[in-house]
Amino acid sequence: MLLLEVISGETLPKPDRGKMRFHKIANVNKALDFIASKGVKLVSIGAEEIVDGNLKMTLGMIWTIILRFAIQDISVEEMTAKEGLLLWCQRKTAPYKNVNVQNFHLSFKDGLAFCALIHRHRPDLIDYNKLSKDNPLENLNTAFDVAEKYLDIPRMLDPDDLQNTAMPDERAVMTYVSSYYHRFSGAQKAETAANRICKVLKVNQENERLMEEYERLASDLLEWIRRTMPWLASRQTDNSLAGVQKKLEEYRTYRRKHKPPRVEQKAKLETNFNTLQTKLRLSNRPAYMPTEGKMVSDIANAWKGLEHAEKAFEEWLLSEMMRLERLEHLAQKFKHKADAHEEWTRGKEEMLQSQDFRQCRLNELKALKKKHEAFESDLAAHQDRVEQIAAIAQELNTLEYHDSATVNARCQRICDQWDPPGCSDPAKGDRHWTKRAHHGEDRHPPSGVRQTGSSIQQLVGRNQGGPGGHLHRTYRRGDTGLIDAHNHFKATLGEADKEYQSIVGLVREVEAIVKQHQVPGGLENPYTTLTAHDLTRKWGEVRTLVPQRDATLQAELRKQQNNETLRRQFAEKANAVGPWIERQLDAVTAIGMGVHGTLEDQLHRLKEYEQGVYAYKPHIEELERVHQAVQESMIFENR
Repeated sequence: MLLLEVISGETLPKPDRGKMRFHKIANVNKALDFIASKGVKLVSIGAEEIVDGNLKMTLGMIWTIILRFAIQDISVEEMTAKEGLLLWCQRKTAPYKNVNVQNFHLSFKDGLAFCALIHRHRPDLIDYNKLSKDNPLENLNTAFDVAEKYLDIPRMLDPDDLQNTAMPDERAVMTYVSSYYHRFSGAQKAETAANRICKVLKVNQENERLMEEYERLASDLLEWIRRTMPWLASRQTDNSLAGVQKKLEEYRTYRRKHKPPRVEQKAKLETNFNTLQTKLRLSNRPAYMPTEGKMVSDIANAWKGLEHAEKAFEEWLLSEMMRLERLEHLAQKFKHKADAHEEWTRGKEEMLQSQDFRQCRLNELKALKKKHEAFESDLAAHQDRVEQIAAIAQELNTLEYHDSATVNARCQRICDQWDPPGCSDPAKGDRHWTKRAHHGEDRHPPSGVRQTGSSIQQLVGRNQGGPGGHLHRTYRRGDTGLIDAHNHFKATLGEADKEYQSIVGLVREVEAIVKQHQVPGGLENPYTTLTAHDLTRKWGEVRTLVPQRDATLQAELRKQQNNETLRRQFAEKANAVGPWIERQLDAVTAIGMGVHGTLEDQLHRLKEYEQGVYAYKPHIEELERVHQAVQESMIFENR
């Protein structure tokens, strides 16, 4: 009974005290009943035979006990008892030379197998390299002595018997080897427990690291968003096109260089959070709760606010760009018209204030009168130009042009200068008509040159406002109005050229007559302020500006056609990529919210989606490339 308690680790009923035969039989029966309760069948073994000292029955019972409690519970890869113990020996001794465990008799006869088992688990007890296959007795004694002294395994075998017996007892060797198994398996269990503790500590340390990294990333990302929001909310500029273009370039740099690392940081933060929560859930640990204001939802809301601010900032930049480009166009238009007006008025005021008519004869007064009538006709045409200059200046003020002070000063100077010439006309005209009344009815003057010259000058004026004008993105998709107007203008050049050649012919006739008759002052034309040189110069300007405007309009047409292509490319790719992203988000959300399938299944599906995302990445990069081209082409809308 004591043997059973020691070998099984359980407590048996108290034995009967007494030395009589029936007391001994009762105690043996208690032992046999305990063995039977463990599912061990005892065949032909009775308490009487054991008490009577039947050696065969006693040895059989002892082997049964050893087999049940020391060997049968051995399990290695679903193998039990003898096969499992043999497999354990084979694995432990596999790396050692001269050891080949195939059974429990001959394989252990030279003692190297026992030494190998000890060295495998306690290399500090035996120097295996000093052992030799030629000294089996020494090997056996070394193994048994070390096992008894350091491992508390009693000598169950006699080295001489093992050495001198042709076939050592298999059961005895198995029993002794099982002691090694139980001794080392206990150490193995302790080591396994220690490894598990280390693993738990490592997992806890990793979880702590993820928590600290999450807090750090969240704080850094939220702080970056907090610093960026005021810049995106700012609407201050120097009210110049160059200033807004600089701000737009800063925004593009922000989108290209500064934001992508933050996008990766946000993705890493979310990945770390999900990984941490999964690890805690698998470890039966409570879920991680970030500090206040650093929840994933808080970061998502802050990021959403950032994207809304980016959208509003970009829309403001583009609208401001359009407004300032409009202002630049108006400023150029104002300058062009003001320059043309000032060139026309140069010398006119002095001419009107001149008193040269007082010494003129009647025919000279008539010439001055016709010349003044031509000036009055031209003056009425310039009234519209002055009004246009004033209207442009007013619009520049309304749109808050940055150099409006200079524009206002120049406009005021033009308006102040315009009134005196207008007031001088009636007086001059009255004097001319008074002379005409005194000297009789006037003959019709040769005014063909004056009328033709005036029409050429008007043509030049229209051309200066057209071919040389500044294009301010006036071309729109499907709109060829400017090109049609320019083609219509070019169609009138043939008739204008005929007029010009007619004038040149008249001038040549006059020059020939003057040269032939040597008429003094014969080249002066009292009926117009224009000279042949003026008409030739202005007609040359028209011939130069027409092809320039042709090239400008065609370049703008190609540019707008390219912009239209970019619009269509972006729309097609965005309409394909956008729904694809929404489908992927819905699918990933469904995986995270789903309750069906194991975590391994969900992980496998997520990896499949990840591969799909990487495979689709070229489409997203192509969309980003087209978007950059759209931005660089200053395309403000896509409808």
